[in-house]
Amino acid sequence: MSKIFTPTNQIRLTNIAVVRTKKVGKRFEIACYRNKVVSWRNQVEKDIDEVLQSHTVFANVSKGQVAKKEDLIKAFGTDDQTEICKEILSKGELQVSDKERHSQNDQLFKDIATTVAEKCLNPELKRPYPVTIIEKAMKDVHYSVKPNQSAKQQALQVIKLLKEQIPLERAKMRLKVISKGKVAKKLREKIVKFESVEMEKEDREEDQLSLIFVIDPGHFKEIDSMIQAEVKNGSYLEVLSYKEMASGLEYM
Repeated sequence: MSKIFTPTNQIRLTNIAVVRTKKVGKRFEIACYRNKVVSWRNQVEKDIDEVLQSHTVFANVSKGQVAKKEDLIKAFGTDDQTEICKEILSKGELQVSDKERHSQNDQLFKDIATTVAEKCLNPELKRPYPVTIIEKAMKDVHYSVKPNQSAKQQALQVIKLLKEQIPLERAKMRLKVISKGKVAKKLREKIVKFESVEMEKEDREEDQLSLIFVIDPGHFKEIDSMIQAEVKNGSYLEVLSYKEMASGLEYM
């Protein structure tokens, strides 16, 4: 009886989600676990092994056809399968049914609205908006979700759009900075130059300066870097609160 040989460039996988990209006129696909692609893109899932069914780049997943080495090098500049998989995973198009796509987009829409609600306030009331109000405002501006971008990335874009529709501003952070000596004066001068800073309290004891202020979260990294550079001189930064809002219940 003659043996039947399976071609060495074919791999069979089942129950998969396919992410596809096209480069240099060639199609490249990777096989992933369906519920992990979005988690990876949203940076919730960090382990690539939990996302990929196989560290293999395919020409056609459904037929089990593995991409040729020369095609990979021409398209990606390398034949490192895992690195190419990561690039396709980040930039490629997730192949899903219309029903799945609609469901995923609906969930992403809600996630974006939730993120905006968490990051922003009604500046007139100093209270957060309910998610339902943000969702309605997003629909009013006809916002269409971008499947390849995370909810966090899109929330920043949505905030800019919604400012034209409803009173909206980023919730501010309350920070405390303590510094000593000549460094204290230098840091204070830098901090007060930030456009969104609101100084609440300033105490000086001998050669130590304590500042409490609120500021737009967008400046946090810059301030943190400034303080980290002066840690050796006795400076440190403390986050007192992530949101500045009026006391009382959120309005409905």
